[in-house]
Amino acid sequence: MQSLFHLAIHVTDLDEARAFYGGVLGCTEGRSAPTWVDFDFFGNQLSLHLGQPFATDRTGTVGAHKVMMPHFGAVLPLDDWKTLAERLQHHGIAFDIPPVIRFEGEPGEQRTMFFADPSGNPIEIKGFADWNGVFAA
Repeated sequence: MQSLFHLAIHVTDLDEARAFYGGVLGCTEGRSAPTWVDFDFFGNQLSLHLGQPFATDRTGTVGAHKVMMPHFGAVLPLDDWKTLAERLQHHGIAFDIPPVIRFEGEPGEQRTMFFADPSGNPIEIKGFADWNGVFAA
């Protein structure tokens, strides 16, 4: 069964969120109201509501990296990941973990990058050359 995910999170400013998710990430805006806006987040529904973002802490360990938890993101084909990495760099986005190869030569080899939206919500974008590696053990 093919399905999409829906995630609803808080942001502190809808105009900043629109500029970031629409203008920087290139996500298409969907429905909205005065207190929320939906985006097509790489094929999934992301709803941004005005409010206090969730608390995060660097408690996740993945490979050699300590990562912010919780976080969300997307898994992209490698060429799309590279294009997005260049786009983020062009926009001067500060990376928490800059674009890097993780698990090189192992099952699940991937590219990853971590950054935050203007409200501080941590985002990870992964890139895979081989889709079979997404769930490789």
